[in-house]
Amino acid sequence: MGSRAAEPDGLDAGRVVQVLTTRRAGPGRRGSGYQVSGHTVLTAAHVVSEAVSVRLRFFTEDGGTTELPAEPVWADEAMDIAVLEIAWDASAGDASAGGPGGAGVPPVRFAAITQPVECEALGFPRFRLRPDTASTDRADPPWYRDSHHARGTTTPLSYLRAGSLEISVEPPEYDPEPGRSPWEGMSGAAVWSGGYVIGVVSEHHRFDGLGRFVASQVKRWYRLAPDRIGALSDLIGLPADAGRLTRLPLLSPPRPPETPEPDDAPEVQESAGKLARDVYEQWRREGQWQQVGDPFPLAVRFGCTGRNVFDHWANIRRAPFGTVSKPLPLDGPLDRIVEVYESVPSRRLVVLGEAGSGKTVLTLRFVLDRLRARAAGDRVPVIFGLGSWDPATTSLDDWLCSQLVRDYPFLEAPAGHGGNLAGLLLDEDQILPVLDGFDEIASGLHGAALRALNRTTMPLLLTSRPAEYSRAVEDNGVLTEAAVIELADLTVDDYAEYLHRGSRPVRDGGEDSTAWEPVLARLRNEPDSPGAANVAEVLATPLMVALARTVYRGTPGHRPADLLDVKKFPSPEALQDHLLAAFIPAVYDPTPTGRGTSRRRRRHPERVQRWLGYLAAHLHELDTRDLAWWELGTTMRLSSRMLVVGFLAALAFGVTTGIGNVPVDLVATEHGLGFALGRGLIVGLLHGLLAGLVFGFVYGFVSGGAPREPSRVRIQLFGGTRQTRARFVPRSLLGLGFGVLVALALVLVDRCVVAPLGFDDGLDGGLVGAILFPLELGLGAGLVLGIMAWLEAPVEIRSAVSASELLSTNRKNVVFHMLVWMLVIGLPAGLGFGLVPGPVGGLMPGPVRGLLAGLVFGMEAAFGAGLGYGLSFTAWGQWVALARMWLPLTGRLPWAVIAFLDDAHRRGVLRQAGAVYQFRHARLQDHLTQVSQPHHASRRSGAAGRAEPEHTGNRPGPEGRLDSGNTRQSRTDGAHGGTTHGGTTWLPGAGWEGQG
Repeated sequence: MGSRAAEPDGLDAGRVVQVLTTRRAGPGRRGSGYQVSGHTVLTAAHVVSEAVSVRLRFFTEDGGTTELPAEPVWADEAMDIAVLEIAWDASAGDASAGGPGGAGVPPVRFAAITQPVECEALGFPRFRLRPDTASTDRADPPWYRDSHHARGTTTPLSYLRAGSLEISVEPPEYDPEPGRSPWEGMSGAAVWSGGYVIGVVSEHHRFDGLGRFVASQVKRWYRLAPDRIGALSDLIGLPADAGRLTRLPLLSPPRPPETPEPDDAPEVQESAGKLARDVYEQWRREGQWQQVGDPFPLAVRFGCTGRNVFDHWANIRRAPFGTVSKPLPLDGPLDRIVEVYESVPSRRLVVLGEAGSGKTVLTLRFVLDRLRARAAGDRVPVIFGLGSWDPATTSLDDWLCSQLVRDYPFLEAPAGHGGNLAGLLLDEDQILPVLDGFDEIASGLHGAALRALNRTTMPLLLTSRPAEYSRAVEDNGVLTEAAVIELADLTVDDYAEYLHRGSRPVRDGGEDSTAWEPVLARLRNEPDSPGAANVAEVLATPLMVALARTVYRGTPGHRPADLLDVKKFPSPEALQDHLLAAFIPAVYDPTPTGRGTSRRRRRHPERVQRWLGYLAAHLHELDTRDLAWWELGTTMRLSSRMLVVGFLAALAFGVTTGIGNVPVDLVATEHGLGFALGRGLIVGLLHGLLAGLVFGFVYGFVSGGAPREPSRVRIQLFGGTRQTRARFVPRSLLGLGFGVLVALALVLVDRCVVAPLGFDDGLDGGLVGAILFPLELGLGAGLVLGIMAWLEAPVEIRSAVSASELLSTNRKNVVFHMLVWMLVIGLPAGLGFGLVPGPVGGLMPGPVRGLLAGLVFGMEAAFGAGLGYGLSFTAWGQWVALARMWLPLTGRLPWAVIAFLDDAHRRGVLRQAGAVYQFRHARLQDHLTQVSQPHHASRRSGAAGRAEPEHTGNRPGPEGRLDSGNTRQSRTDGAHGGTTHGGTTWLPGAGWEGQG
């Protein structure tokens, strides 16, 4: 037999073998197999069962065959797989006589499937039985089985109880012998998909018809004992653990945004594809920042909950009436969460877990794994923090839409019939909501939230603490068609290696050890001792294990053995408080870490603790977990915020007006320097006071006490949409009215206050000026606002998703707004004064007069009207006034706020969720709230739409402890059974009864 070139990326016909066996009793068996290394062949266990000899038949390109003996070296009947070792004939030359030589056989790659995929298998079924026409014995010619290339599809959702793969292929045209299967002899053939082996053909259930047979799937093999799976791995190159299996289908490489995905609705598919890439990149980076899986993931496990909080299995399975529905196998490690979710026909799954048990990490793993396997048209999983949803006032769809727009601003682009892209994606079933934190909804609204979820049948994944969810179910019924799993506590074996490898090594006598060894030894040997029992209870959650590793990563003066001291830590709660309190000093160690260490990053832990405490108290008062830059400072009283905004507007307008009047009076009048300076001071003070009063009250009126939301638009000189152009007239009329009123007020100040004080410079234009100035300013303001409405466009679809990007976009919009004010007011003023013949006051005609007038009026308009507008009407102006000036001045935040938030994110104190930050865990936020300064700035009284909530649960209690209940109060006052299946045929056997 000649050698054949290898095909490392998939099925290689030169490595396919026909397996021939003889038995002591009964006829021999025929099956199929695949050469996985230079000396081993993978096949089905039942093919070689009870065999006294095994021969492998290789096929050459010219149709010839070569047979070699083989010996079974490994087999497992439950999984129905076996490994044969080829007994190479030394007289035949090198190993390549029967196929590619040992060194020339590329390794086989193995994978697990998470969604329906195309597949193929090459074997020797019975319906390929043919007479050998080339035989010289014409009276009784021999028969042979030719190969059959079966191509079809497979899905992970069939045979869930058996754990097998259903292979759907084109059936044989006829059944040659009804008592036997035409697929006999196909057993042992490797099933391929995308260049990976995903299973081995094993049996044919005749009740399924001729177009389906069954394969033992690779990922189920990992249910074997560790020593068995280790031996199998050594023989065939199988990854040592299931987490290293490739997941199919693979995530397609990102398409350029210009290339729409193929579908009848390119707008929907392009937006969904862009969203999928943004979500994947966002949470991939977040996993890196949070060091999820460093140095390896914790062994978080889950299983079907034992609580009476889920629907009938028949409803969950969506089974027909009259059928018996058994429980689904929902147990598994964290890396099986997508597989378990997809095994639920309703695609509705609830995940329960105590605080810190790993719910957030599970949602992150779920989203990333789903997106890696996403195909065009699949729903995009998006994480939504439920804590900000008020089901009593906002529908689920409206809230989901607002959250999508907040975190992915490009989805605010107009689409559909007057809606936006976010609404269109929801309407077209392109979003898979991952609803994190049902327990974070105000406790009085849990029932309303559950009822709202039951009014929809959309697929979802929901997480919650058990107590809150159980109470909601008890009062309002289960979540329809939803299966419920619960996260299990960690054991010593789950986190021992994690703590060991995350700590500084201690080598005593040549042995590699760490400071955690005494603690781990006590937990294993004396688990019931008081100190060990406390530590075991605390380290039962991934959050506390991660905090413990961070705190005791080699920080001087910290010894893990101290955790066992019951005098220091008499209870698990005391231990938790200790780890939470030590976390910030541990991650903000002021010791320089390198030659180029930035001074900005060497922050003192005490100052950081104060700043983070303010942020935590700020979120506590806002009754949310989302830290948004545009809401910083809004817990101040509305009157205080109005004063700050009014003062800054007065400063901007007054200084600009005062300085601008000085050169005008020096050039245009004969009053001299003293008069010019005096008039500039008086006009600056009075005009600034007027501007401060106007913009301060406007801010209070427009905001209504609520924080200003950032605009999710950008400035685009050409190509405005119909929706933006439609705002031109209303904005222009608003500017006209506002400008006329402000101009009238300025005229009254100048003529009724400035002039009687002796500072009339004679440049007011008399009665004509008093009439024209309000008209000019009103028309200018209307034109500015109209132009800005015309130029606004939705945030570009290619824009990044982050707090800093959204802040930068809003800042650019305000700066552009100021430039438009300068041009619209300054240019006409300059042309008017420059072209008017004759002197105006003492200023002679010409371009110098026009340039001077244009600059003065333009600067006053830009800094007076433009900046005042930005401070009063935009989120960026509110941010500048409160977060960039007032809070740093009062010591509650650092001056570089965004840099501080980014740094806290990099250190793992905060995490980023779209356009907002969140504390790494609610427990950390609550702890910082507890230790923050007691006199945090109170919220303004009587704010519309925000009643002062009562706080219970995880908010700080009177003795400084954290309760285990809910986070907030209301804002609105089975056993597995078994059956036996008949009509199942081992391939090649007949009449085999399925296992019960």
